[in-house]
Amino acid sequence: MPNTIITMGDSHITTIEQIKSFLQLDQQFEFAIADKRARYQWIEEALRKFRYHRLKTKKERSIVCKYIRTATGISKAQLKRLIRKHKKCGKLIPNYTHLGQHKFKVKFGPTDIALLITTDYAHGHLNGRTTQEIRKREYEVFHHEAYKNISCISSSHIYNLRGGNRQYNSSEAKWVARTKATQVNIGIRAKPHPHGKPGYLRVDTVHSGDKCGVKGAYHINIVDEVTQWEMLAIVPAISEHFLAPVVETLIGLYPFMIHEFHSDNGSEFVNHVVAKLIAKLYARFTKSRARHTNDNALVESKNGSIIRKHYGHWHIPASWAPFIDEFNRMYMNIYLNYHRPCAYAEDEVMPDGKVKKKYTLCMTPYDRLKSLPNAQRYLKPGITFEQLDKIALAKSDNGFAGEMRKAKAALFEKLRKNF
Repeated sequence: MPNTIITMGDSHITTIEQIKSFLQLDQQFEFAIADKRARYQWIEEALRKFRYHRLKTKKERSIVCKYIRTATGISKAQLKRLIRKHKKCGKLIPNYTHLGQHKFKVKFGPTDIALLITTDYAHGHLNGRTTQEIRKREYEVFHHEAYKNISCISSSHIYNLRGGNRQYNSSEAKWVARTKATQVNIGIRAKPHPHGKPGYLRVDTVHSGDKCGVKGAYHINIVDEVTQWEMLAIVPAISEHFLAPVVETLIGLYPFMIHEFHSDNGSEFVNHVVAKLIAKLYARFTKSRARHTNDNALVESKNGSIIRKHYGHWHIPASWAPFIDEFNRMYMNIYLNYHRPCAYAEDEVMPDGKVKKKYTLCMTPYDRLKSLPNAQRYLKPGITFEQLDKIALAKSDNGFAGEMRKAKAALFEKLRKNF
């Protein structure tokens, strides 16, 4: 142990009251400590001299702590750890890892690390278990004596050497393979801004659930942002083969021109097949932005209030999809747009500048479309409101809803018996 020199003018300080007087006067110590061990020795003596662990009040203990920190210059957190250690062990001994104490023997040296680097680069950084077997084979099968020591390395320790060894992480040997995000240059990340015009569609899919590991059918939900004109379909599986023709059919059933198609970032819509379909309509293709959950909020709310309400959360087999899709075309889509009223929000600017949503309007999507200024200009060529009125007024709301309910009950009863 190196020689220590302690010059300390504190022999006259023996009580708590003397410590308080000293701290008030802010007297300077004649204090010099040669090494860390001497500092720990003085702290240990101070704790023992003032009987720190037997002090009854927190105020007295804090005065002793302040005295020690003033004398030694250590932090409050470090002193707290040392006091806890002294109470547990009865003494303070600093760790000297650089002097060889509390240090494990190095089993795998620079030569072994170099062999690990060579193996990793030769095989493209395989997993630890495979790398362990390769090194074992180098020694046992191919009789390379250089691999004798490292042939017994565990697979977990291979990761330790890869992550924490300086030689392995040097500029010559460093290898990083981070996960890269898939770059899909389809669609624009933006929130639709229809400015009161119909033709800005929101789309989403809803899974009917799995049963015994078998996937169920998928609902397709497309909603116009301004009029809330909604079209439903159902497909056996979520793939481009099923989705593209269904989406094209649903968009074609809208009576007004389509200007924008907005979806989330799912690959069922963000693909080249759907992108070509949207391009045919000369429409803009947008997708939701990161950390903006409200970008597709309208269709998400319709998933719950329409699809889950009418079709529930239970499993729908994929084989039922064609029959339910026919029911959607004959009943559900007509009911949603001509006979089911929706609430429409209006923005009210408060005195403090905040915008408040007020749902004062309540009408069917078709009536909402007709109420727009100069609504006739939004319709597709060849479609008139006289034609649409015949569909809307063919039956009353209650009459059509009752007929749809009976048809749905008969449909599902038939499906349960035959499938």
